[in-house]
Amino acid sequence: MKRMKEDGERSGTGGRQRGRTALRRHRLLREEHGQSLTELALMLPLLLLLVCGVVDFGRVLYAYLHLNLAAQETVRLGGLGRSDAEITAFARSYVHLGGAESLVVTIAPLQAQRRSGEYIKVTLSYPVGYITPLVGGLLPAPVVAADSTIRVE
Repeated sequence: MKRMKEDGERSGTGGRQRGRTALRRHRLLREEHGQSLTELALMLPLLLLLVCGVVDFGRVLYAYLHLNLAAQETVRLGGLGRSDAEITAFARSYVHLGGAESLVVTIAPLQAQRRSGEYIKVTLSYPVGYITPLVGGLLPAPVVAADSTIRVE
């Protein structure tokens, strides 16, 4: 019985202490809401900048892969003996990266100098703009270029 009495006493005083502890925790949590908001305000711009940077990197990588494929398809026309105007028109219609007027098509050698058995090289270059607000003002837009070579038939 003595043991039960001690347990009862402990639970009686422990209940008050638990109530006080819960009240203290509630006050601390209430005070920490402002701290969490401040931490979010400090970290959110950095996280958004990081996400935009990843998106920009993906856009540049996509532009490179698309230009590489377009250069391979475009140089095939040159290998079949098409004119420089036809090659350039095909490249501009094939590339879908934004503005076709920004695409630079370089063909070497020119149509008048091409002969059967020689090689033709088509180079496509395109400036890719940033979507990240701060990076666009600090760094120049990268110019992505891809080329392909084939033998003229």
